[in-house]
Amino acid sequence: MVLGRNEANKVIDRQATEQRSQVRKAAIASAIGTTIEWYDFFLYNTAAALIFPHLFFPASSSYAGAMQSFATYAVGFAARPIGAAIFGYWGDRIGRKATLVITLLLMGIASGIVGVLPGASAIGIAAPLILVALRLIQGLAVGGEWSGSVLLTMEWGDQRKRGLLGSFAQIGVPAGLVLGTGGLTLLSAVLSDAAFSAWGWRIPFLLSFVLVGIGLVIRLRILETPMFAAVVAKQQTSRSPVGDAIRHHWREILLSAGLRFSEQMPFYLFTSYVLVYVVAEHHYSKTFVLNAVLVGAALELFTIPYFSQLSDRIGRKKVYLSGAVLTGLLAFPYFAVLKAGGYAPVFLIVIASMIAHAMQYGPQAAFIGESFPTHLRYGGAGLGYQLASVFAGGPAPLLATWLLHVTGTPYSISAYILLAVVVTVLCAVYITDRSRTDLTDHAAYARRPA
Repeated sequence: MVLGRNEANKVIDRQATEQRSQVRKAAIASAIGTTIEWYDFFLYNTAAALIFPHLFFPASSSYAGAMQSFATYAVGFAARPIGAAIFGYWGDRIGRKATLVITLLLMGIASGIVGVLPGASAIGIAAPLILVALRLIQGLAVGGEWSGSVLLTMEWGDQRKRGLLGSFAQIGVPAGLVLGTGGLTLLSAVLSDAAFSAWGWRIPFLLSFVLVGIGLVIRLRILETPMFAAVVAKQQTSRSPVGDAIRHHWREILLSAGLRFSEQMPFYLFTSYVLVYVVAEHHYSKTFVLNAVLVGAALELFTIPYFSQLSDRIGRKKVYLSGAVLTGLLAFPYFAVLKAGGYAPVFLIVIASMIAHAMQYGPQAAFIGESFPTHLRYGGAGLGYQLASVFAGGPAPLLATWLLHVTGTPYSISAYILLAVVVTVLCAVYITDRSRTDLTDHAAYARRPA
């Protein structure tokens, strides 16, 4: 009997050790995979502000070129909900791991091709058309990436730490921004403007081929999440997971999308549009503005997990609403500082805006992921998260450029940010905080049976 108990304890210890090992692998795979995805995505965002207007739209005026460049930028966001639906179907049918391998390949290859794409002076109108097509592929890939990366950690680890574990996928955003923006910052600093515009900007895009190889090696070593594996074992997968998510959880999808307005829309103004506004309107150097964004993004590597862990202790809703309110409070001071100028004030206000973003983006992964049952979680969470891209993130730089052109004042953009905050606060009030819910308990979602 004693021998049997000892053997049983050894088995339990081995299982616990394997569990911890898989959680670590899942966390690393989630963080590195999303870092690579967002590295590629942010490279395009930054290049859209600094390079693409004169490279792919040389015949346009400065204003028209910026509008056209940001329009191609917005195309990627419009494709993201479609990617969420396509890969959400497969993620809830065949599993998280296999789907994430496909999204990583799509993003890496599309970004690498951007690095060798000739400009309009070489191949004419084909250049911007190919650019749009590649941006569409990027959007599809990112659309399918996010929810899978979040679930990879949320469904593997300690359920009392879902906020912290989900934040490993969120860290990919500032990490990708640091790598992508940092790479362009370094190149713009060491190269002449002519060399940077001619070929220097292409180097970070070409590195995507190397990074995607690293990401694939890591992702192929992880196992399927135990929560989804249990759903498969019990034959509880849905034949039409995306359709079922929309049919039975449309409220959560819409609230999740609205939840993101005060996080996503200002973030793309603060990291992409600001490059155009401060450089063009107030004549700061590109390197200075890129450095400010870079420092703010580096700070998020610490603030995102901090606020995520805080949400495990006091609840998602409290932390999230605090971040949304802070974003609203910064809306007018942000542009007042940019307008008044001064290197130190501009630098500090850019960093402050990133802290407000981290307060929302950190807990967001768990907040949205917890709103859907396991067998519909990949598609449901992905749709909710990516739907905001069509109405919030994608149009933001485009609308900001238009608002400034029409009104002549940046405070019209501040009002635009406040509108986004109002939408988020209302959605946060009505969405259910499931930070204490057992995600394997289907009864918790019985109010809208799936």
